[in-house]
Amino acid sequence: MEHSTVGREADERERGGLVTVLADALEHLVRGIVDHPDEVQVDLVTSRRGRTLEVRVHPEDLGKVIGRGGRTATALRTVVGGIGGRGVRVDVVDTDR
Repeated sequence: MEHSTVGREADERERGGLVTVLADALEHLVRGIVDHPDEVQVDLVTSRRGRTLEVRVHPEDLGKVIGRGGRTATALRTVVGGIGGRGVRVDVVDTDR
């Protein structure tokens, strides 16, 4: 039984590393879209629903990250989902509230 626990811990570390890579890649992509790249922040939030990468940008850049009809946000979610699978969600957070 100990072997399976060690295997699960290794899998979890590997997934954690992947999430870090995903967060860095997402931050890089978003910085390329916005007018205020220094204000881009991507945070990993873990809850019962799973892992979420929360994207925060300057309020003036929110529309660019969401895109017309949500197309840009959907594209970002597709890229992250394609690399990370279904285990990681992407949320664009409105910091103006």
